[in-house]
Amino acid sequence: MTVESVFNIPEAISFEQAIAVTQALLEQMAQEELSASEIELVLRALVSTENGARGFFVTYLSDDRPWADPPNSAVIAALKTAPAIVSPLLVKNLAMSTAMAITHRRNQHEELAQGSDQVRWRSAQLIQHLQCPELQVQAQALRHSIQTGTGDYQAFLERWSYDTEQQQAMQTALEQIGLG
Repeated sequence: MTVESVFNIPEAISFEQAIAVTQALLEQMAQEELSASEIELVLRALVSTENGARGFFVTYLSDDRPWADPPNSAVIAALKTAPAIVSPLLVKNLAMSTAMAITHRRNQHEELAQGSDQVRWRSAQLIQHLQCPELQVQAQALRHSIQTGTGDYQAFLERWSYDTEQQQAMQTALEQIGLG
């Protein structure tokens, strides 16, 4: 049985399918049942589409198991194969988790805030390991929208109604990882 047949990743994978595939992948990674090349092969297929990459990130970044810290070299290698898809998603994950940690703490939900902190930490770790030019472009676009109220990320900021404190925290998070 090949890794491709076990994970069966369709070309037009849905977000929900990507979550299921990622959950199965993470379980096998945690049990050390896959080689680095098998992990990379599955992840390359996942992150080659936006739905696949979104499903991967939502599952991987929030997984409770500590083995993802620091990121596995096979994960980094696979993510590097799709910088145009991966970069905006990682910048958004960093921004959203930073803002949500603030929201959860305002609402006295420390456990949820810690979950957001973990997503921010893992997003930052992946960004630092990837170091691709597209990440810098995306970070600049987010900073531009925060500073001017216009640009590529303005709809994103408005959609989630991020306030001034949250937007300033996003800028700080970018600066802390060298994208500020």
